Amino acid sequence: MNHDTYIAYDVVMVALSISFFVLAVVLYLVCKKKPVNVESEETLALKHCVRAYSLMDIDAATDGFDHSRIVGKGRVGTVYAAVQENGELVAVKRIHSVLVLSNAGFGFSSVLKWLSSAHHPNIVPIIGFSEAPGERIIVMEFGRMVSLDFYLHQNVNGASLLDWNKRIRIAAGAARGIQYLHEVATPNIVHGCVKSSNVLIDVNFCTRICDYGLNFLAPREKRGLVGNVDDEYWNEEGGGASKESDVYGLGVVMLELLSGRGCEEGLIAKWAMPLIKEMSFGELLDARLVIPSDMKPLVRLAKVASACVGNSRKCRPSIAQVTTILNNIEMEVCI
Repeated sequence: MNHDTYIAYDVVMVALSISFFVLAVVLYLVCKKKPVNVESEETLALKHCVRAYSLMDIDAATDGFDHSRIVGKGRVGTVYAAVQENGELVAVKRIHSVLVLSNAGFGFSSVLKWLSSAHHPNIVPIIGFSEAPGERIIVMEFGRMVSLDFYLHQNVNGASLLDWNKRIRIAAGAARGIQYLHEVATPNIVHGCVKSSNVLIDVNFCTRICDYGLNFLAPREKRGLVGNVDDEYWNEEGGGASKESDVYGLGVVMLELLSGRGCEEGLIAKWAMPLIKEMSFGELLDARLVIPSDMKPLVRLAKVASACVGNSRKCRPSIAQVTTILNNIEMEVCI
């Protein structure tokens, strides 16, 4: 080789060496970063982890779905009081078989994993699920809770246990729970069926919203839904469950708290609206309770309820607006 050839060779070798060095650095950085990304994804998955129960576990916890363990029945399923191996009491919702069949191809476990990531003092957390041929089951925290529907409409002495201040607290707590679902939970969660039987009250009279996000199981099932959602819900285009229909349902719940009457498939709204407009609170308010000397908090509560049920979706207040007003009312009566 001549002198020029040696120089060219040296140049090529130096270039290759630099290239290999740069490649090595790049590979090192990529390999160093990759485990960090995987680790963060695994941490996120663990944070939102929900337990998958076997059907055998659920069967044992409910004594074979014994009828004596039934604590509630709804349009989506039957709820059982169940005892886990560690002695913890939980609520088990067994989805109606007809709904299981009609949603056979739907990603039940994926939806439940998403819903289980929701955690707030005013909602009932989902802690597990079970999926088997012909069975779809949801496991929730129990916590000795009783529905508002039971207090107001089923228990003879229940209404007297809920004085006006407690009713305002219940309304405000329900609003906070729904606001969390609508605005904080990621992705946002539309409840789909806000009604008094899905508003639970614990031993401290704290409100807990349950059955959120389950409307996909029976979106057009009218039983238990008519009157608790707006008329626009039933429209073929632009209808269905929405944040606005949830606000309507909360308005109906407020009317039940004020009057002590049931939803009656929407009749409560038609009956209450003229009374609120005419300020006829003697007729509106629950006769089982003494009318308070200071009517201002109840008048404000009635006006909020009226705005929720008396306007179209476009004109209805947002849950944030409703919550702000109810929080202010609650603070006034608790001073």
